[in-house]
Amino acid sequence: MPSILLTYLLLLLIVFLCQRKMIYFPDTYSIEHQQQLADQANLKLWPSTDDYRGLVAKTANTTNKGTVIVFHGNAGSATDRTYYLDALENLGYRVVLAEYPGYAARNGAPSEAALIADGIQTAKQALNDFGEPVFLWGESLGSGVACGIVQSGQVPVKGIILITPFDSMAAVAQHHYWFFLAKWLIKDKFDNIKNLKDYSGNTAMLLAEQDEVIPNKHSLKLFESLRQPKKIWSFKGANHNTLPLGEALPWWQEVMQFVSGQSGGHP
Repeated sequence: MPSILLTYLLLLLIVFLCQRKMIYFPDTYSIEHQQQLADQANLKLWPSTDDYRGLVAKTANTTNKGTVIVFHGNAGSATDRTYYLDALENLGYRVVLAEYPGYAARNGAPSEAALIADGIQTAKQALNDFGEPVFLWGESLGSGVACGIVQSGQVPVKGIILITPFDSMAAVAQHHYWFFLAKWLIKDKFDNIKNLKDYSGNTAMLLAEQDEVIPNKHSLKLFESLRQPKKIWSFKGANHNTLPLGEALPWWQEVMQFVSGQSGGHP
């Protein structure tokens, strides 16, 4: 019995020390390769190649309704999310595909504190370069970044869009890894309920009905906690990585109309 307990405690220590490798799965490459990938997608590094924070289209949007800053999920890089530009630029929005510290060619290491602090600076840069209104789009892990930026109160945010979000990272970790006492051991808690408590802008939420990574109960708990105007879109049969993202689908326009204040929400 003592040996089993000792083995378990050793496993807990390993999980505690290595937990960020279980949360963040960045693609990493040189700045030269990042520039090549951007060129292939007709994008440019923003605000500059020397100190880039994300990607924007090379051709400026002439019918700009505002700037949408996209904070992506925990895997890959911003370069993988060009479908946001395809859909949102057609609706008249400028899009910034934000990149995280430690992802792609950016220096640093990902953590809750690092991602939110960097996201605040990215949002401030976008506000300075492009003006208002600014919308934050958080995809999965990115919902935690977007909500953390909102909570800081350092950037005026017109509206937020959350795709497969969670109530807190700690709650989701406990769901999957209860046997490792994840709720108590996790360092990066990303408490979205707490971070949106005082937000008053419109909030759109998109759910995958069969989400196996962030079960709907965690998204719905966040939705139910919101006091601001809110609206939910749920996609039947979709799982965490199979949401319908075609640029011509009507939900893109519905979502942006709602967060822009052009249509009503429901409690």
